[in-house]
Amino acid sequence: MTQFVEWSAALSVGIDEIDAQHQALIDLINEVQDAVVGGVARERQLDALGRLAEYTKIHFAVEESLMRIFGYPDYERHKMQHEGLVRNMLEVQRRLALEQEAPIDEGLMRHLKHWLLDHILQSDQDYSRFFLAAGALSRHQKPSWSTRMWDHLYFCGSKCWS
Repeated sequence: MTQFVEWSAALSVGIDEIDAQHQALIDLINEVQDAVVGGVARERQLDALGRLAEYTKIHFAVEESLMRIFGYPDYERHKMQHEGLVRNMLEVQRRLALEQEAPIDEGLMRHLKHWLLDHILQSDQDYSRFFLAAGALSRHQKPSWSTRMWDHLYFCGSKCWS
């Protein structure tokens, strides 16, 4: 079966940690899509959408922190793009919570797919060139704290909070 969103070398920003986070976002979008088209129970669809929203916030915080550290000149515009997507996702979650029969529809999934791909191919490529020129390393010896934290949360799930 073809994935809804596929990772390709064209999406690489040349920084392993960011690429790994983008791949995790793609995996989560695919998980939501699979739950929606697979007719999985609504609770599981909402759970997958919630994980996507939470990881998106973590990823954006990492990017924005790096932008401040490196003095990225287009920080404010990029941050506003992030805030717009987070607002959209929170609105969708709110609507789905209030309207028990409202579906997670294909329109939402197409929007998420195109937003992510366009954002990586345009805005993220711009900051990565700036970061690398400013001395950022493309590779690190160990996984970052954000990758380790996400792996823990993702595999631990709700049982960690019980």
